Parts: sequence; C-alpha cells; structure tokens
Amino acid sequence: MRRIFLSVLSVAFALNLCAAKKPNIVFILCDDLGYECLNCYGGTSYKTPNLDTLAASGIRFRNAFATPLCSPSRVELMTGRYGFRTGWVNLIGRGDDAMEYFDPAKERTFGHVMKSAGYSTALAGKWQLCYFPDHTNHVNLCGFDEYCCWTWQLNGKRTSRYWQPSIWQNGKEKTELKEPYGEDIFCDFLIDFIKRHRDEPFFVYYPMVLVHEPHTPTPDFPDLTKAQKRGHEEKGGGVPGRQLRATKWFPGMVNYMDKTVGRLVATLDELGLRENTIIMFTGDNGTDRSVFSKLGDVTVQGGKGTVTEFGTHVPFIVSWKGTIKPAQTKDDLIDFSDVLPTIAELGGAKTPGVTIDGKSFARQLTTSTAPAREWIFSQLARKKLARDQRFMLHEDGGIYDVVHDPFEKKNLADSKDAEVIAAKARLQKVLTDLQ
Repeated sequence: MRRIFLSVLSVAFALNLCAAKKPNIVFILCDDLGYECLNCYGGTSYKTPNLDTLAASGIRFRNAFATPLCSPSRVELMTGRYGFRTGWVNLIGRGDDAMEYFDPAKERTFGHVMKSAGYSTALAGKWQLCYFPDHTNHVNLCGFDEYCCWTWQLNGKRTSRYWQPSIWQNGKEKTELKEPYGEDIFCDFLIDFIKRHRDEPFFVYYPMVLVHEPHTPTPDFPDLTKAQKRGHEEKGGGVPGRQLRATKWFPGMVNYMDKTVGRLVATLDELGLRENTIIMFTGDNGTDRSVFSKLGDVTVQGGKGTVTEFGTHVPFIVSWKGTIKPAQTKDDLIDFSDVLPTIAELGGAKTPGVTIDGKSFARQLTTSTAPAREWIFSQLARKKLARDQRFMLHEDGGIYDVVHDPFEKKNLADSKDAEVIAAKARLQKVLTDLQ
C-alpha cells in the first residue's frame, strides 16, 4: 500500500509541475563554508541576515554533506555520481589520483539536463574543472549557454579571484572590467542574465568565489592598501600569518558573501520572480582550517580537506516562496549526489542514462514524505566515510556518535552497545558496496 501511495504522489507531483509554468532554479554554492558559519545554524561569529531570512522563508536542512574539497564536491553535485565513478576524488591536479579535465563527452551535468528540458542556463564564479586557455568553451560544452568565471590559472600562474580578478567570459579572457572586485562581477553577470531571461525558465548555477582564501578585505572596508587586497600583510607568514589574516578579514568576507546573496534574491523580488523561482544555497566543503568560529559557545576549527564531520557538514537552504512552507527545519540526510536528480525532477527533466547515486528530495520540499535516504557517503582520495543521522564510520573502522561527539574524540569501534554494533554493520555495508 505504501508503494502505491508513493507512486500516486509521484505522478501527482509530476502533473503539478507540468500544469504550472516551469520553475526557475537558482543554485548558489559558497566556497569553503561549513554550517557553523551561519547564524541560522547556531553560528555566533558572523552576521548572515540575508541567508537567515532566506532560511526562514523555506527549509533549513540540518544534515547536508559534501566532500572535503572543492573539485570532487562540484563534480558530484553536477553529475549526481560519486567520485569513484567519475574519477574525481581529489582536487584538480593534486596527487596520483588527480584529474586534470572534466570531460563532458563522458559525464553529463545538471547544465545538460536543464538545457534539454528547455531551460536557459548560466554559470558565474569558480569553475576550476579545466584550464581555460586549453579549453576555451568548456563551460558551454558542459551545458551552460552563458558564463563568466574566474580563470584560476593563466599562463602557468595562479590568478586573482577578488581584487582586479582574472576573468574568462563566454570563450575568451575579459580584460575590460568595470568593477574591481570579483564577486561583484559574477553577481552582476547573473543579475543581467536573469533580467534578460525573466520571461522564460532559467537555471542559474552560482559557484561563488567567496569565502575561500586568500582572506582579504572586501569593498565594504575603507582605505584598503595594495598588500591587503592581494592577501599579503606586512608581517606574519606561514600558518600563524594565515590565522592572523583569517581572524582579521574572514568575518567581513562572510558578511559580503551574505550581502551578495541578498542582492541576487532582491533582484528576483524586484522582477516578481520569487514565487516561480527555487533558490538553493549550500557550501562546497568545510571551512578553511585557518578559521576558528563559534557554534554557540563552542569553538570550531574549520575542517576543510579532512574526511570528518566538520570537513563535510555544510548548510543547505531551499526557498520557494508561496510553494514551500516557511520556517521549516528538517533532519533529512542530503548527499551532494542528490542535487542533480532533485533539480531534474523540479524542472521536469530526465536524468542521464547512467548510474545516478543521488536520491531526489524534491517531494520533501512540499510534503511530509519520508526521507529519501538513510545514509550519506563522502570521499577524498582513498579516505571514505559513511554517515547516518547519528553515527559516522570511517574506512579504517573508526565509528563515532557525531551527534554527541562532533569532534570525533571517542572511537566506539570496540563498543559492546547493540545500537553501535548495528550502526557499524549498516554503514560498513555502504562502504563495502561503494567500491
């Protein structure tokens, strides 16, 4: 009977999408932002009023998980597939298992999926899945009609993402920049795209360059020096210097990121598009390890690059004014592989004809449907973890009650507790099956 009910619910959901105008979808990905940074998740170090308001207008998911680094997280959310299937288990160009180029002939993205469903598609911000001079139209080949990206590397050198940034836009380097700050350029590009496509369904992917290092001042700080804009202080190198810069500039970067998200949302409001636009916001991995934040009264060091709770646990907010009931929090598990199938279902699109690891949580946005999954999986290089709502199991056999022990101080591998033993068996099967 339950299967019949869910089948009927699925058909009804699909018919409702077909009967109404296709919803626009805006997916925002912040760079290096763990959940502890947002006020609405209990963070007390920074001010995030726009994201708090966005969360209050829809759903705040409390159990969303990425991979510990940017490249594998981005490929996973765009393809709906785990890194061991795509080859993207590490940062681009890093280590023996590194990839150098995301091949759109082998893997389809949510750009392809939404474009095939009749959406106009755009991307702005951080791409970092190829070297643009070698692959000038790579973003187009990955399913996006228009794009404006930070080049990441040019002529063998790292480039600026913030002040006087290096920009690759629609197939070529953009040298005439009206704005000196990268995040403003990317947001302006997307605002222009939305205004031009307001009368047709659009899919916007906004992988922000904030709040990644170098930790530098934003345009909201007066009297900036050249050294500050470049992320270099007159004193303090190495790890102590990084922590000093993070302490000094990171709060303002979070504030400016929040302000930029607010600009994009305000544009949708001004154009009368909010009621037909689904906005999703998340982070690509944990916060940089040079950053120490307060979660309530507890100090949390960023966990980026570590296969841990604070390396993978990210905020995930979904707002759809007039459709999603406001002021909701859900403990349902979200895995980054779930993003593609969810967006596809919301847009009435078909998923690629390959193994998709993700589970759509589209129905969970508007109904009390049971959670789509019982566990999440995350991987960085050869290190893996599986987690349910309470326990986290690592590939080395270590298991932790991360609800009560988020810093993973007490390994329960030798516990005789029946609940721990059962959880370890369940999660070990996940790790064994995903090889």
